[in-house]
Amino acid sequence: MTWIIWLGLALVAIAAVVFGLAAYGAARWAESTKRLVLRLEGARLPATTSRYDAHELDSLPVPVKRYFRAVLKDGQSIVSAVTVEHTGTFNLKQPGEQWKPFTSRQRVVTRRPGFVWNARIAMVPGLSVYVHDAYVGGEGILNPSILGLFSLADPVEVGVLAQGEFVRFFAETAWYPTALLPSQGVRWEAVDDRSAKATLADGKLSVMMLVNFNEADLIESVSVEARAAIVGKAVVMMPWEGRMSNYQMRDGMLIPLTCEAAWLRPEGRAPYWRGTISSLTYEFHKS
Repeated sequence: MTWIIWLGLALVAIAAVVFGLAAYGAARWAESTKRLVLRLEGARLPATTSRYDAHELDSLPVPVKRYFRAVLKDGQSIVSAVTVEHTGTFNLKQPGEQWKPFTSRQRVVTRRPGFVWNARIAMVPGLSVYVHDAYVGGEGILNPSILGLFSLADPVEVGVLAQGEFVRFFAETAWYPTALLPSQGVRWEAVDDRSAKATLADGKLSVMMLVNFNEADLIESVSVEARAAIVGKAVVMMPWEGRMSNYQMRDGMLIPLTCEAAWLRPEGRAPYWRGTISSLTYEFHKS
């Protein structure tokens, strides 16, 4: 029976080490998240305007006018920042499927455009991967880490990563739709009765995305022709799409609470992120 006792003691010791590493990693990760958010807040720029004026719509394409009339009321306060919490699943295997549950908290600032997404993906009981996905001061950041201690990130060219993260910021503006207004720097170009192109610049970076509207005049999907995707050890530029649904009213704005992100691979559409907003808190520019 002695070997059973020693085995039990060894398992207890291993569990204690893992628990200690997890606690240390979580604390270290929380501190690095705090530093990222402080950088994000430090890059803020003054407001261009404090309220939405419906006269902004006069020169916009028809489907874009219909969208703003559906989601905003004249005089709506301009969103300056937002804190979003999500629950959902993330596909860790591409190509293929290996969906794992995640929870996340995201801080967004609309001027200067930026966000910090802090996620925790449950791999197996007791083992989590933490993820920072961010666009801060014109810099893209992607850092997945086991237990918050052991980085899984492969190097990505700085400009390519920044462009990819800026795409994410722009694609998610349906959550804070005042950021899509011309007064906030967005240029709109007509395509047809159900779609338009939107362009946003931040310094030397510029992103153009195709926006498709549904029969209720709400954003149904956004897409870009090329965004950096990590395939194995390589970085490949690939078409990307985000889909929005489950629109509900929040602080006077109609926004989508459920979203899906997907790569548009040659062999077909490949979703990798499915999430629902569980909590959302806005901050508005003061008059």
